[in-house]
Amino acid sequence: MLKKFSVRNYKNFKDKIEIDFQDTAGYQFSADCISNGFISKMIIYGRNATGKTNLGRAIGDIVNVLFDDRRANDSAFLNADSKEEYAEFSYTFQFGDKEIIYRYKKCSDQTLSEEEFILNGEQIFQFLYSENIRDIGNLEYIEAETVIVERFLQMDEEDRGGLSFLRWIINNAALKRNSLLILMSNYVRGMVMLRVGSDTVKGFWPRAVTNMFFESLEDKEELNKFEEFLNFMGIECKLCFQRLPDGQRELYFSHNQLVPFCENASSGTLALMNLYRRFIRKTPYTSFMYLDEFDAFYHYEMAENLVKFLKEKFPNCQIIMTTHNTNLMTNRLMRPDCLFILSREGRLTPLCRATMRELREGHNLEKMYISGEFEKYE
Repeated sequence: MLKKFSVRNYKNFKDKIEIDFQDTAGYQFSADCISNGFISKMIIYGRNATGKTNLGRAIGDIVNVLFDDRRANDSAFLNADSKEEYAEFSYTFQFGDKEIIYRYKKCSDQTLSEEEFILNGEQIFQFLYSENIRDIGNLEYIEAETVIVERFLQMDEEDRGGLSFLRWIINNAALKRNSLLILMSNYVRGMVMLRVGSDTVKGFWPRAVTNMFFESLEDKEELNKFEEFLNFMGIECKLCFQRLPDGQRELYFSHNQLVPFCENASSGTLALMNLYRRFIRKTPYTSFMYLDEFDAFYHYEMAENLVKFLKEKFPNCQIIMTTHNTNLMTNRLMRPDCLFILSREGRLTPLCRATMRELREGHNLEKMYISGEFEKYE
């Protein structure tokens, strides 16, 4: 699991911002927010333009480093007020008794300047690309001693094209299925960021996208699962699926007359469909999910139902949700060490450390928030 993450000099985060998933406060209630001693369900609040979306992008940057999941070139990658020429990312993973620290610096979204891999406190390799300095003397500790390192070293900067040494090892070493690098690779491959609000405009998805999802619903069991999910969320409906004469697949609300699903579903229902097709039906392959504006189109009861659903169905998946919905700021659903405030200055503070009071299960966190109890940390 992801144990700790930090980033510095990235977008609006000029100073270091850190999330420590092991920093829990020992509460005995809402224990389903914690898994194996790690925070597995987290909600982040913050005023507009504090960087909630940028934080998700920062956490997911490692996916681009290891799998070259490139998007359009990001010209605003570095903090605009800083004179430093790189952003610094640090990830700490825990797999059993093995702790991995993977750090790197980037001059742009596609250019690495430094890279370091540490296993249980022992440096395995380090590259300072800008200075042509390297230390790769401990590859045997990650079972990568068979890789022909010279091939990587022979590539100049243009040929390497921002390729990380860690990605090159994973792709070229003869690794066992249960090797530490494979465990890390699988975890990172399962990291997903989803902006629920912005992806849910009617007509936004290409027909090919809905066709791929609808194809899975041809399986009656899969259709029933999706229907049960919507009903659990409070949308009472019956679904049916048909394949049209032209070969197109179509989903309907089942009434006396069939009602096409996508053309008639509400924004909230489409948001649930987007979440379901992108994430819920793919778990257990998803290891980490950043749900930005996850309840943008939901009634507060539906948002609460979704949090309950995620905690119940995916207890081991680490999920961060951003929201402005203070109704979710309650100990019956979450807990003070899993509810965070992101400030304008880029500080991330759990509620249990945003007040001088000792927060207990009986405290009304929403009322305290609205009355300004935590205003100093916004």
